Amino acid sequence: MMFLLGLAVGPKTVCIDPGHPSEVGVGTQGSKLTELRANWTIAVKLRDLLRKDGFRVVMTKQVEREFVRNRRRAEIANEAKADLMVRLHCDGSPRPGFAVYYPDRQGRAEGRTGPSAEVIRRTAPLARRFYAALARGLKGDLDDQGLMSDTRTAVGGKQGALTGSIFSKVPVVLVEMATITLKRDEAFMLSQVGQRKMAEGLRAGVRAALKG
Repeated sequence: MMFLLGLAVGPKTVCIDPGHPSEVGVGTQGSKLTELRANWTIAVKLRDLLRKDGFRVVMTKQVEREFVRNRRRAEIANEAKADLMVRLHCDGSPRPGFAVYYPDRQGRAEGRTGPSAEVIRRTAPLARRFYAALARGLKGDLDDQGLMSDTRTAVGGKQGALTGSIFSKVPVVLVEMATITLKRDEAFMLSQVGQRKMAEGLRAGVRAALKG
């Protein structure tokens, strides 16, 4: 009976959200690389790796330049009943390296207050495991800016949480993969080795977050 119940559970579902274009624009840009291209490139690599691992993977858009509002991105993850939503972005701040953000309190956007207390509770341990595994995978390659609350972002600081978190009914993290306005970070994200390490680090993060 336990074996049959285990079969009934099926593969876990991951929603990958390659950031931009959305209502907030097309993202930042380095001297040779756009955030839009970086997000999409890594998302596709991560999708393929996770599918090889047996995960069910849902993407919030089907082509690089598809416009999807942040609210709709969250709704896609909700409709898929994702076990984890991973939002991929690149930064344009003066700080080099990567960072992981997650909702640790409710915010308000477009007339909605969210995420729920249950989503906040479920996200916290997943975010910690995700970040730790990603940090191990990228150690020595990019600066580590840490695991932080959504409120540490510009939008989250105003709203209390990011829009994608507010509308999410599933655990959600946002990864600023690199600061592509800085030469070293941009070079990493342009290189085949860097792209592979980033995708594999994110894969390790997902596997750690959803273990068991």
